[in-house]
Amino acid sequence: MEVKIGVQHAPREIVLESGQSAEEVENAVADALSGKATLLSLVDDHGRKVLVPSDRLAYVEIGEPTARKVGFGQL
Repeated sequence: MEVKIGVQHAPREIVLESGQSAEEVENAVADALSGKATLLSLVDDHGRKVLVPSDRLAYVEIGEPTARKVGFGQL
């Protein structure tokens, strides 16, 4: 699923494709905003970890889960 993260004082947002469920992402964001965690930590589809300081979060947009397209389309 696509996750967009807005960071304060940064001109561009962070966009990543994550294999985590919407609930897992939402829980990670809630922990970061409530002070349980000092960093928002998410893992993308390639296994890279994205860390954002929780006090710098502007917004997090969680997209719809996308099904991977397999096969060939018609011309």
